Amino acid sequence: MERGVRVNSDLRLKLLPFSLTAAIIAVDQITKALIVHFIRPYTVGLSIWGGFLRIVQVRNHGIAFSVGVGLPLDLRTLFFAALPIVVLALLVVYYLRTRSLSGLQRWAIAGILGGGIGNLIDRLFRSHGVVDFIDVRFFGIFGLERWPTFNVADSSVVVCGILLFVAFFIDEGRKHEQKG
Repeated sequence: MERGVRVNSDLRLKLLPFSLTAAIIAVDQITKALIVHFIRPYTVGLSIWGGFLRIVQVRNHGIAFSVGVGLPLDLRTLFFAALPIVVLALLVVYYLRTRSLSGLQRWAIAGILGGGIGNLIDRLFRSHGVVDFIDVRFFGIFGLERWPTFNVADSSVVVCGILLFVAFFIDEGRKHEQKG
């Protein structure tokens, strides 16, 4: 009986981070729906802190920073919809089969999945492209007056990607300390 309880507890701990995945998808899609409903395309709906942060509605037919926007539609569909489906599926399989992931690594992967699925929903179901709406002044850093417009899903992928990277380094450091 004790083993059955442990298996259920382990499974629960493994599946709990998917609540973050669901939350990110929900917040991402709700915010995009609100933007589409209340802000006309390619206009500023709100500007605060002297224009540091603007809420706008733009559409992205490429991937990050509009990379690939000039590709033919068939190639864009392959690279920006079919390929992400495969990558996200492989990430889920890796997540479920790997026992050595730390809690932070699991939560970070779940956040990446949420962001990836959020943008994939747009690519598959919004004919006008992925809705981006967060526009931040970048003060000329890297030659950019404004950072490329992004959304909740993009933020989740970036923040959780950084967390995953840091978590792997922390884990490697712990393994190195235990050996030495």
